[in-house]
Amino acid sequence: MNDVLQGNWKQMKGQVKEWWGNLTDDDLAKIDGKREKLVGSLQERYGYTKERADQEVTRRLDEYQRATPNNTPPK
Repeated sequence: MNDVLQGNWKQMKGQVKEWWGNLTDDDLAKIDGKREKLVGSLQERYGYTKERADQEVTRRLDEYQRATPNNTPPK
């Protein structure tokens, strides 16, 4: 699942911003496609527990993959 985020980060940044509008452009630059940084930013901006933030990321990435099955990360 991390590969989806990292491999498609440039394309996904706008989607991530839609999903979590409280994330700033600086947050997105720091996240840079890294799942753990996204989870940490969600904890900071939304007050989520680590578990909740991780569940949110997993759920959204699953939805993204189902909606865009041709978006597979480069090998």
